[in-house]
Amino acid sequence: MLPRSPGLKPWAYQAVNKPSSLTDLFWSFTLLALQGFGGVLAVVQRELVDKKQWLTREQFIEDWAVAQILPGPNVVNLSLMIGDRYFGLRGAMAALAGMLVFPLLVVLLLAAVFAGVADSPATQGALRGMGAVAAGLIAATGLKLVTALKKNVMGALVCWALAAITFVAIALLRIPLAWVLLVVGGMACAWAYRQLGRIEP
Repeated sequence: MLPRSPGLKPWAYQAVNKPSSLTDLFWSFTLLALQGFGGVLAVVQRELVDKKQWLTREQFIEDWAVAQILPGPNVVNLSLMIGDRYFGLRGAMAALAGMLVFPLLVVLLLAAVFAGVADSPATQGALRGMGAVAAGLIAATGLKLVTALKKNVMGALVCWALAAITFVAIALLRIPLAWVLLVVGGMACAWAYRQLGRIEP
């Protein structure tokens, strides 16, 4: 089995809906991948939490954290985790295929087209504009998910403190992400483990 979020108990995995079939998984992740131009976090949160309700906000935050730690693209890791959770290895492969098959064809087509206009000022301006929109989407999604921190086992105050430390370390001090993940992430895991031990029956 692929990893599941460490903070949630088995009974916490009770989202409103779940994928109805392997086909549903495949096409859902295909459509998700085809929308993920730049602000993929915002798209994933909207599709899986708001629309399909396969995950609660709390589950999404914890699953996304696990997906970030694992090697490879975050959204691909998340698709594998969700597919495996509902249908085992077959589900993981169906979700992965949905993430890769049609989007790969689109990327190859766009790469061929982009090669001819890459140096155009209009193209460069469009890319800068897309970058700004992507940043706005990610910021909006972060604000939307803040309410889930109230239910986090570490406590809202600790979550905010860790978020502030991470921001300062990466944005201001320019510390390499690997070190931030190792030190701050290690502290967060240790504190969460301690808190979970306190509430174990």
